[in-house]
Amino acid sequence: MQDQDNNPFKNLQGDLKNVPPELRKKVMDDVAAAKLILELTNLFTGNFAGIIEGMLKTNTKPNQKK
Repeated sequence: MQDQDNNPFKNLQGDLKNVPPELRKKVMDDVAAAKLILELTNLFTGNFAGIIEGMLKTNTKPNQKK
């Protein structure tokens, strides 16, 4: 019952510990790889919705002569 009363978020306010450099490098490399995959996916698939919307959009304004 006493374990339920402890708030784990209060422990986050304590001092931060240093991370070993090899673990930090691995995490940063994994984040960079995930970001690269996300950007490549967005490059090849992200604009399809805009293209289809533009093709299906009708011009509701009457043609204006200049």
